[in-house]
Amino acid sequence: MIREGDTVPDFIVPATSHKNVQLRALAGFQIILYFYPKDNTPACTIENQDFAANYRRFRDKNTLVFGVSRDSLDNHERFKEAQALPFELISDENSRLCELFGVLREKEFFGKTIISLSRSTFLINEDGIMIKEWRDIDVRNHVHEVIDFIEAGAGVKSQKTG
Repeated sequence: MIREGDTVPDFIVPATSHKNVQLRALAGFQIILYFYPKDNTPACTIENQDFAANYRRFRDKNTLVFGVSRDSLDNHERFKEAQALPFELISDENSRLCELFGVLREKEFFGKTIISLSRSTFLINEDGIMIKEWRDIDVRNHVHEVIDFIEAGAGVKSQKTG
């Protein structure tokens, strides 16, 4: 599992709009990967809508946004269209990214133990280094916390030391 300060290994994953997202190909941009449990659920819909409503602010700071869940591409395409999301959703059906970022955990659900996705967001800088992680977040103010961090310049490459 990667942590703040680690270089994120290159990956290629399927996304909506018939695209593959490759981290290395996005060099020069900051990347937000936000992991959410499931399309078309109340909290996940709110979170996706908040990222969409603030998308221009992210783009103005040279930051690309990608939502990630274990839903299929077909589900993601329907959800993206219904919510008019301006960014791509990554399908992680094989849980490869979830495992890399350590967002899977056991959870009790109606008396059964299941593996659940813990709502988390990661900011990767222009050089592919994970510079900030938010884990087990509350959707109510989360997107604004991410924006505040980026707009404060904390994620700006030119302000990096070393």
